[in-house]
This record gives sequence, structure tokens and C-alpha cells, in this order.
Amino acid sequence: MGRGDKKTAKGKRFMGSFGVSRPHKTASTAPKPAATNAATAAKATKESA
Repeated sequence: MGRGDKKTAKGKRFMGSFGVSRPHKTASTAPKPAATNAATAAKATKESA
């Protein structure tokens, strides 16, 4: 099991293919949630009150 084995990640790197053992990293198209921490939460509650 090594470079010639298609079922291992090393074999897939050698062959230049992707698959179950070596999944693609997909770029997320969903927007990232806004950073929430105690400082911004406290500021938001002060402004709304």
C-alpha cells in the first residue's frame, strides 16, 4: 500500500486524482456569520435600550 494504491491518499496524490480518500476542499458560498462577542453584544443592547 503506497504510491500505486488508488485507495489511499498517497496513491491519489501520486495519480493526481481526488476521491473519498482525498476529498476536495470546497469553497463555501454561504456568507460567514457576523462575529459575536461580549463587547459587540453589550454595545448592541445599549443602543437598542
